[in-house]
Amino acid sequence: MQEELQQFQNQRVWVLVDLPEGKHAIGTKWILKNKRDARGIVCRNKARLVAQGHRQEEGIDYNDVFASVAMVEAIRLFLAFASYIGFMVYQMDVKSAFLNEEIQEEVYVTQPKGFEDP
Repeated sequence: MQEELQQFQNQRVWVLVDLPEGKHAIGTKWILKNKRDARGIVCRNKARLVAQGHRQEEGIDYNDVFASVAMVEAIRLFLAFASYIGFMVYQMDVKSAFLNEEIQEEVYVTQPKGFEDP
């Protein structure tokens, strides 16, 4: 949990403010998961802080919904071209990629329970 919150702080994801009049905050909750090795033995515990966006109302809290992912056709075209040319293809993951995009709207979320700043 500390690691997740540290990543938020490093990326300057949020700033603590008082909730303005007429605004409401989206709740947050921890999703906990055990990472296992090939033998099925727990090797690491992982925590992810998520916003409870399912409580938002379309047209009031947000207008557009999207996920920034590549289209399947683009991936297939890339892999076909790489195979044709003989390129080596590698896979990577961007840690906390969702934290790297700026949004234009003001969004207010509650602090996670047990981690409240006064």
